Amino acid sequence: MEKVFIKWFDELGIKDVPLVGGKNASLGEMIRNLSSKGVNVPNGFAITAYAYKYTIEKAGIDEKIREILRDLDTHNVKDLAERGEKIRNLIRNAPLPKELEEEIRKHYREMERMYGKDADVAVRSSATAEDLPDASFAGQQETFLNVRGEEEVIRKVKECFASLFTNRAISYREDKGFDHFSVYLSVGVQKMVRSDLASSGVMFTLDTESGFRDVVYITGAYGLGENVVQGKVNPDQFYVFKPTLKKGYRPIIEKRLGTKERKLIYAENGGTVEVEVDPEDRKRFVLTDDEILKLAEWACIIEDHYGKPMDIEWAKDGITGELFVVQARPETVHSLKSYATVETYILEEKGRILLEGEAVGTKIGQGEVNVIESAKDIHKFKKGQVLVTDMTDPDWEPIMKIASAIVTNRGGRTCHAAIVSRELGIPCVIGTGNATSVLRNGQKVTVDCSEGVGRIYEGLLKFRIEKLDLEKLPKTRTKIMMNVGVPEKAFSQGMIPNDGVGLAREEFIINSYIGIHPLALIEYEKLKEKAKDDERIAEVVRIIDERTYGYKDKSEFFVDMLARGIARIASAFYPKDVIVRLSDFKSNEYANLIGGFLYEPKEHNPMIGWRGASRYYDERFKPAFALECKAIKKVRDEMGLTNVKVMIPFCRTPEEGKKVIEVMRENGLKQGENGLEIYVMCEIPSNVILADKFADIFDGFSIGSNDLTQLTLGLDRDSDLVAHLFDERNEAVKRLVKHVIEVAHSHKPRRKVGICGQAPSDFPEFAEFLVECGIDSISLNPDVVVKTRLLVAEVEKRLGLSEVPVVG
Repeated sequence: MEKVFIKWFDELGIKDVPLVGGKNASLGEMIRNLSSKGVNVPNGFAITAYAYKYTIEKAGIDEKIREILRDLDTHNVKDLAERGEKIRNLIRNAPLPKELEEEIRKHYREMERMYGKDADVAVRSSATAEDLPDASFAGQQETFLNVRGEEEVIRKVKECFASLFTNRAISYREDKGFDHFSVYLSVGVQKMVRSDLASSGVMFTLDTESGFRDVVYITGAYGLGENVVQGKVNPDQFYVFKPTLKKGYRPIIEKRLGTKERKLIYAENGGTVEVEVDPEDRKRFVLTDDEILKLAEWACIIEDHYGKPMDIEWAKDGITGELFVVQARPETVHSLKSYATVETYILEEKGRILLEGEAVGTKIGQGEVNVIESAKDIHKFKKGQVLVTDMTDPDWEPIMKIASAIVTNRGGRTCHAAIVSRELGIPCVIGTGNATSVLRNGQKVTVDCSEGVGRIYEGLLKFRIEKLDLEKLPKTRTKIMMNVGVPEKAFSQGMIPNDGVGLAREEFIINSYIGIHPLALIEYEKLKEKAKDDERIAEVVRIIDERTYGYKDKSEFFVDMLARGIARIASAFYPKDVIVRLSDFKSNEYANLIGGFLYEPKEHNPMIGWRGASRYYDERFKPAFALECKAIKKVRDEMGLTNVKVMIPFCRTPEEGKKVIEVMRENGLKQGENGLEIYVMCEIPSNVILADKFADIFDGFSIGSNDLTQLTLGLDRDSDLVAHLFDERNEAVKRLVKHVIEVAHSHKPRRKVGICGQAPSDFPEFAEFLVECGIDSISLNPDVVVKTRLLVAEVEKRLGLSEVPVVG
């Protein structure tokens, strides 16, 4: 170890981890190598690990520390706390060597010359063993913000030295097999960014839940960053898609508003204080789109430089408006995972939902609830219980590792509880708001993170775990695609071996993300006038105001939300085809949207009424359809996700098809431009009978087996009286399917045919029939994709098709 007390950040690089720890070495590495690429990192200096070692040895307390740690049992939480406190007091009370103290003062005075008298600095611990590829010690030692003046800096440096022996750090080192005396502590003294007057947060160069590598995930809240890191606030969340960002597009594929109720700001005499955020500010995002994209670009530059997924802290200066990166470390959960085997948790029964929050991970856990309000009570926790608390910090780690699941009131997906539970592989639901008051001690619950939303169910529900070895999956000539409706699940579903998305439904996105009838958004100003005399319309206006806060043009809300939902699915499967079906709500379903009652007719049989293509060119609905076209244009042109193809549902005649394609063209979606393909759903007998005419207009067909069966057999599948006759395997249906495939394939040019209906997901023999007919693709529910691939491979082998490539 180099015998030097202090180094400026710009003298350091990643090779200096043994001397200054991961945090300081990384800051030096970025200042030296990435400043020229535009990445802003605040300046400062590092007090070395040698300085720490020198202090401990000169004070003669190293042997006393060894003695205190002898025969330690970290599972005895009370004993661990007592020993930790003794060691920290020893270090706090040991004098700093005079020669070291003078060096610290000299360097701080130099920072005062750069930034003014009593320059505000952050004093951060940087352990020599933190941020290793297989262990993250981050957050276990102390950080002090808004430290001013030489005396305070000296005091905080000693506090940092002492924090090498926090209870959680001692416990973690024991668990990971690190010798307490082979880990040293360096301290960084870094110029503060005035994020107390703006915002700050954390970003990862992958999705923290699924491990999906092609996104930058950014979280942010008002004030200093400790509240986000510690999970004291529910932050704003953003996703940016890396592959098209690097091509110059603006692919912000998700923006989610957090509650951001509190923020950490400067206290008058140094240090920090927590205050409430103004209710109006809570409704605004903490970053502009340009700032989100700038941070994502920096994250990509940092990831490319280090050659691995990264966990990065950022801050915005409220005085200058500048963005900064204040820390960067390797991501230590997903980057180490092997994706050769996929484990899927499936809940087999449903129960009463007690609470919902954000899901961390994709597992299911269950057990007896233990509500613990304070870290001082953690000795009351027993192995296998479900830990329920307001929020966690590193003091809670000794019990987190023995919990079957964790549930918190507060926190975002980069908070302490989320990070640790991911590392431990424990299901965790964060940000429930009121778990500690809803759940009771001793209550038996199931914590389910397998559906993309975190749910806590009453009782111990049955679930199973399916394991799959991906390396053994055969390739098939027939494309095996996926039906996807829920954007939140797309990243993990995209990691199941697939050939793209055969059906992405807009209905789920409109229902969940928007919930308002598009015409009510377009006619918002008219509705405001009518609301003066009509209470029902006044309620519609109130909900629109609440959901579309920040949007002057309310129809832009529809476009943005639909675009992001589609984009999240498209990015998860990029560059493979993602076929998006335009809205296929029936009139009774549209009527259920906010304001829908104002625009929808009452039909006796909506199933065969005003739906699909017939709406899109109708003057009564055309303006609403224009919003869908704008959303898809935004996804393809602004975000660069040209893998999105479009599908027209319920198109009764070729003439209707031409009208819809013309309306799309008027709204900027031109068939063939930038690779845009337009497919038609084959779900009406006329689509089959006139398949040659439809093939003249569209690029391909997607068979909707549900409606095709219903309309071929002339029955309402929702009617209990005739439901027993509904069967896609009926000979009449099969003949139609076979016919459309033959006509499409013999057409010049040859047209592709896929299927996105339920039948091949439910009936393996139907999937087999489709392969025998030579279908180009089968799109399935995610849970049967792998099973069907194995079946299709067998059928193709039997038919001698395994080596035949797909034509067209």
